[in-house]
Amino acid sequence: MTESVKDRVYAAAERISAERRPTVSTVRAAAGVSNADATRYLKEWSDERQAAGSQLAATPATLLEAAARLAGTAWAEASGLADARHASVEATWAQERKDRDAEIAELVADLDRLTEEKDTAVSALAARVEELQGQLAVLAAEVEESRATERAVAAEAAETATKLAAADARDTAMQAAYEALLARIAPAGPGAADQGTDHVEDQ
Repeated sequence: MTESVKDRVYAAAERISAERRPTVSTVRAAAGVSNADATRYLKEWSDERQAAGSQLAATPATLLEAAARLAGTAWAEASGLADARHASVEATWAQERKDRDAEIAELVADLDRLTEEKDTAVSALAARVEELQGQLAVLAAEVEESRATERAVAAEAAETATKLAAADARDTAMQAAYEALLARIAPAGPGAADQGTDHVEDQ
């Protein structure tokens, strides 16, 4: 809402009076009004100021002192309340910060613990893997040794079988030769037996 001419004159007069006595020319220039408006409203402003001053001067000293004490008391109470409020807010903020710092510290501790547990688990797992790899290597060596032994036993069994077959063949040949020899030296009849006996005795 646009200020009225009166409001502009009053505002200009208040600003100027803080430094010096306002005049029509200074108020007119500051408020941007006509000379007539500046003269009219500046006079009204001055009259109101004088009336207010007269009322204040007519106020009993005891009432002024009581008002001053009341104002001082109100200010002290307001200041105390503000200080208490500030202290409460600061204490709340300090507690919240303390709680937050404690929570952060707890989270960091949990993270460190989990990291340590993870590292321990990884180390244990790596050691277990290495152990299993060692056992696997031993088992592989044992399997290879067992296979080599199996091949050696198979070769030895084959060699033994070959030897047994050869020995059996020799036994068969010797048996046949023995039987053939017996057939040659055995008599064909009684006379032949005597002849054979005589022949043996003659020899």
